[in-house]
Amino acid sequence: MTGEEAMAQLGRLARSRAFGCHVGSDQLIRAGLDALLADVDSPSLPLLAGLARKDEPEAPELFGQVLDELGLSFEPPADPTAAKWAHAHWLAEQISDGSLDPATGAELIWTEVAEALDYPDTLQPIVDCAISLADRDDDRTVSFEALRFDALQAARDLLSNRHPTMDS
Repeated sequence: MTGEEAMAQLGRLARSRAFGCHVGSDQLIRAGLDALLADVDSPSLPLLAGLARKDEPEAPELFGQVLDELGLSFEPPADPTAAKWAHAHWLAEQISDGSLDPATGAELIWTEVAEALDYPDTLQPIVDCAISLADRDDDRTVSFEALRFDALQAARDLLSNRHPTMDS
């Protein structure tokens, strides 16, 4: 793993936590170790990377320190609606860049964002993809890969059609 990849991994975990997703202490420690081995420099990084299993409760605080030291801290918008849109765009970015499986990402946008926003029209294409992927056993006329491609395209369309008030 390169330093750039390790920084990206730390940033993804920071956003996951900020959007309320569960990120285990073991993941934070592993990301710290990956970053340390990739020569990322931060005073708290060796402390995070060196935590033993019995010290896992210390990981979230040390991870926060590492993020601050590296300038990777992230706070979602204070407005709940804006925060949900930021979450949708972040998930769509991950789908588009290949760091999140399109089927998984579409389902997350459907269940964690669209539902909370009362299914806005803008998210309907990706929700439709998520529903098709969830029901793929009932409809064998469309391949799983075709459905995944549709979800990828829906994520890209979501990003290209951002409304200025929905920016993350």
